[in-house]
Amino acid sequence: MKDFFKNVLATIVGLFIFGFITVFFCFIGAIGMITANSSTKKIESNSVLLLKLDGNMSEQDETTLSDQLYGNTGVSFKTYIEAINEAAHNDNISCIYLESGNLTADIAQRQELRDALLEFKKSGKKVIAYGENYSLLNYYLATAADKVYMNPIGSITWKGIGGEMVYVKDLLAKVGVRVVPFRMGKYKSAVEMFTEDKMSDPNREQTERYIHGWWDTVLNAVSGSRKISKDSLNAYADRLIGMEETSKMVGYKMVDGLYYNDQIKDVVKKAIGIDKDEELNLITPSELVAQKSESAEKHIAVYYAYGNIVNNKMPQSMFGENHEIVAKDVCRDLQDLADDDDIKAVVIRINSGGGDAYASEQLWHQVAELRKKKPVVISMSGAAASGGYYMSCPANWIVADPTTITGSIGIFGLLPDQSELMTKKLGLKFDEVKTNRNSIFGASGHFLTGEQFNIMQTAIENGYKLFKKRVAEGRKLSMEQVENIAQGHVYLGADAIKIGLVDELGGLNKAIAKAAELAKLKNYGTASYPEAKSWLDNIMAIPDNSSFLDKQLETTFGEYYTTFKLIKDMQHRDRLQAAMPYILRIQ
Repeated sequence: MKDFFKNVLATIVGLFIFGFITVFFCFIGAIGMITANSSTKKIESNSVLLLKLDGNMSEQDETTLSDQLYGNTGVSFKTYIEAINEAAHNDNISCIYLESGNLTADIAQRQELRDALLEFKKSGKKVIAYGENYSLLNYYLATAADKVYMNPIGSITWKGIGGEMVYVKDLLAKVGVRVVPFRMGKYKSAVEMFTEDKMSDPNREQTERYIHGWWDTVLNAVSGSRKISKDSLNAYADRLIGMEETSKMVGYKMVDGLYYNDQIKDVVKKAIGIDKDEELNLITPSELVAQKSESAEKHIAVYYAYGNIVNNKMPQSMFGENHEIVAKDVCRDLQDLADDDDIKAVVIRINSGGGDAYASEQLWHQVAELRKKKPVVISMSGAAASGGYYMSCPANWIVADPTTITGSIGIFGLLPDQSELMTKKLGLKFDEVKTNRNSIFGASGHFLTGEQFNIMQTAIENGYKLFKKRVAEGRKLSMEQVENIAQGHVYLGADAIKIGLVDELGGLNKAIAKAAELAKLKNYGTASYPEAKSWLDNIMAIPDNSSFLDKQLETTFGEYYTTFKLIKDMQHRDRLQAAMPYILRIQ
């Protein structure tokens, strides 16, 4: 028996040592793969910058551990815009090649990239675009190119802009749940998907305004670049020409030629004047940005803040991350920038539809404190609405893209009433003890009393008054003026500038230039914050299975995922929300 236990113990120890050695060598192998993939590629003469329009475009670099292991560079707005700017001045870059795929990005991000491509062309270099299947917005971006090509059996999704909204009130009622809204502002329609079965008139008004504004932007750009009248483009959209024979696209002037994948490289080679037998040196945005000359001193900080505004960070996975603006983390970072004497101005790049009202107030305070020490300029990306606008309003200057979604000055709350589900559907019984009249406010067994309902509504009204006060102070408007443009109303950047919510139309480059002007800097460099995670940070991150499950649900439910996620998140959000309504997404 003694020998038996000795053998078992020896086996266990052996397995432990073997497992440790295996993990160690896997760790070393991962480091080796990451190091190999991060090696710098030489940029030779007649190199071509390859911009792949595929994947989810983040504002900042978000390379995860799996990306680093397999050499995936991701799609980062920051990297792409920097690469286009650098390519214009790099003598070894002869051309930019756009390769259309399945890109998910805000129209404002694409608008900035398109403007950067048009600016790049002023250097005398060419832009060539190719796609197998162009989405509407990828085609919009591609028309900045000198030549637009397509696969002989490809397609262009040219049908205008539209979408549908999902309403879940009746679905929740089937299981005994209703959602009671508290809101200030007739346009604050984020609650409607839980309480109505169709769009309210105010929500329809503002939604039609922004989608028509987006469509006008696309029409004007494509018409100007492709020399096609807007009437013809609208007729093409009505007829769904993307369903017609591909050969007709050349006759419609939508594309300049049809080529298979193996043929397009020869077209690019001819455009830059090299022989077919020569190798085409394709450079990724990350590779180009890694080699650009850096300024010795970085006087302007560009801080990227994007995602839902929350008080506390949700658990993350080392293989993926749900981006959020975590108030306590961002406030700490902004305080550090305020105390850094080497930083003379700060540009805050915001892409957020808002979130928790409490967190939004903390961010407002920290931006206001930062402004006391140095100029602060806001660069609005796809959205800077509700809480996103809340944190923007104390800045010295606000720059927005014409297609940015902003405004939505309003507060709402949602309380799910599950009492029928608990008591009638599930048959649960509740009893209670309490020391005061409202000691069990928010309990599951019964919903709000009339008094509690009024208390909650008063809290919403107070939050709304505070939000309006912050906007009035920051934008130098009267409370009456703010009320006239508030009410939760969503605006395009092109409309927001007319009513004093933003100061200038443009992108990140324009915001940086304004920051330099306010700080009286002639020669300056920029530094990005917060710093991207290293491969070691990703390895040390604690995995979270819920993140993986969320990814699977997103794949399964597709466009309906957002709706179900809102229902789930409702349980974890603060009662008071400064968040914009559901915004239609277009590809």
